[in-house]
Amino acid sequence: MAVQKQAYTAKDITVLEGLDPVRKRPGMYIGGVDTTGLHHLVWELLDNAVDEAMNGHASRIEVTLHKDGSTVTVADNGRGIPVDLHPQFRKPALELILTTLHAGGKFSDQNYAHSGGLHGVGASVVNALADDMRARIRRDGVEWEQRFRRGKATTPLKNKGEVRGHGTTLTFHPDPDIFPSITFKPERIAERLESKAYLHKGLTLVFRNEAKGQTQQFLYQDGLKAYLRKLLANSEKKAVIQDIFHIERAASPPLECVLTWTESPEERIHSFVNGIPTPFGGTHEAGLKTAIVKAVRNYINVNNLTPKGVSITADDTREGLVAILSLYLKHPQFQGQTKEKLGNPEATAQIDGMVRTALENFLLHNRSQAETIVQRVILAARARSASRAALETVRSKGSVSHRLNLPGKLADCSSTSPAKSELFIVEGDSAGGSAKQGRDRGFQAILPLRGKVLNTEQASLNKILTNKELNDIVSALGCGVGKAFNLSKLRYHKVCLLMDADSDGNHICTLLLTFFYRHLPELIRAGCVYIAKPPLYKIEVGKEIHWADDDAAKERLLAQQNGHASKAQVQRFKGLGEMNPHTLKETTLDPRTRTLLQVSIQDAERTEKAIQTLMGKDVQPRFSFIMERAPRVEDVDV
Repeated sequence: MAVQKQAYTAKDITVLEGLDPVRKRPGMYIGGVDTTGLHHLVWELLDNAVDEAMNGHASRIEVTLHKDGSTVTVADNGRGIPVDLHPQFRKPALELILTTLHAGGKFSDQNYAHSGGLHGVGASVVNALADDMRARIRRDGVEWEQRFRRGKATTPLKNKGEVRGHGTTLTFHPDPDIFPSITFKPERIAERLESKAYLHKGLTLVFRNEAKGQTQQFLYQDGLKAYLRKLLANSEKKAVIQDIFHIERAASPPLECVLTWTESPEERIHSFVNGIPTPFGGTHEAGLKTAIVKAVRNYINVNNLTPKGVSITADDTREGLVAILSLYLKHPQFQGQTKEKLGNPEATAQIDGMVRTALENFLLHNRSQAETIVQRVILAARARSASRAALETVRSKGSVSHRLNLPGKLADCSSTSPAKSELFIVEGDSAGGSAKQGRDRGFQAILPLRGKVLNTEQASLNKILTNKELNDIVSALGCGVGKAFNLSKLRYHKVCLLMDADSDGNHICTLLLTFFYRHLPELIRAGCVYIAKPPLYKIEVGKEIHWADDDAAKERLLAQQNGHASKAQVQRFKGLGEMNPHTLKETTLDPRTRTLLQVSIQDAERTEKAIQTLMGKDVQPRFSFIMERAPRVEDVDV
């Protein structure tokens, strides 16, 4: 077969100028154009305002979500962005900052000792992705205004007259050509402002939701101590000690840390650098973990408190830990513009040294609480040992002998390559039978479940392992669970939850997601957990067949039939078992035509709160959640 060569010359090179790169590849700058990326626009402007406060130039920040739900204003009483002409570019500094990448005042230490904005990118990115942006600056008794659209100035800088006070006010409306949805979630903005108030004690943050006529003010003089008390109050698991360990240092690098131990089997660390949350941790978290392990082990060893036959690991030492760490660096090295992980290598030793010494002194001067912590650690070690013994038979995929411990209901695939293998966890034996007939036996395995699985938010690991359905899942995966987890032994790199497209199916899916989140979170972080999307409706119009995931999609499809909707034949599937194998394959199993939603943890704090609200023992938060949303429910699937 002849291959036709095409010329590749200088004319094929595209140069993106100004803010065009941001509009062409927004994901590089805000992580994506989904809900998380949309809200990142607000975080960029908020972080700039917090930088003013962090360096002693502002004491109040106000964020307003306007009545349309899509327009946001961020205002501070800081110094105000400079408006004088830049000596090199002969443009007002305001226009230069909002229309040029890598233009800002944070590249040196002269104006900001510490800042979350580092690259001169944030405000200009917001401007590039907004179809309308207005800047109002109050400086030296004068108010200035300039408007922008999609990264370009649409008006010159205007003097609006004399004004009192000083500060920056930026109002923007996201570009619907960039974002599929431009509706902000007020509760998400309020939570972000509240966390900023905890991190910066004495700073007043105000959130106005014009659609509901509500105003919330956040001001915490107790800082991270108040933050930790809030986390404990929202958790069902109580702290095992009365006092909160607290360290605060103004020396370089400045830091504040609070921590305690709880009855929970989970370890929770919330870390921040220069006021920016780092959900993926980094070198500062590594230093904190090392410090905690060394301090507790040193206390145990010095006092000879290790029981005979008990081996204590680092994980045992941190089980039940809830900690908040806030660090300030002059030159932080984040991984990417979204700043979710810190990379400064020197931070590990700095945090280790400071926190370890302080925690050792805390344990030494609080003997009774130190003894309680040690007993908590020993209990974790014993539970881990018992769990490991119960899971010794769990093996990875690879050899024929490893298949002997697989559950009897599992219809395994012939592939022995985890990277190519998929496991569909299916609701019900009937649906499992259809899935087994419709699957590709080469790489797709089917595990049917009977009924609703155990709510693992309210169960111990031992109870979970005695539950047949969950034990079958653990056995099929082959990677173990809890302390015995080993990702390298995972038998399928795609674990797909396939449930009916109704309320019962959603409930079972939520129960399974709770299990994965609580006991196999590494699978979610590794991107191995998916939700399959079977259709709820089959719509036939003449010879054309359409599939709809829900009622809204059905109505949209019918509305698009150009007057032929009355002739459409609509079939609603009561469950996956009603689908014949060919239909299930075409809509849900075949990689060429199916829809799989990858499960990820984008906001650890919000995810934790949602799991506790929906699945926890305390009924009141769940009742409030349901009652708040009841007016929005037009139809209940029964």
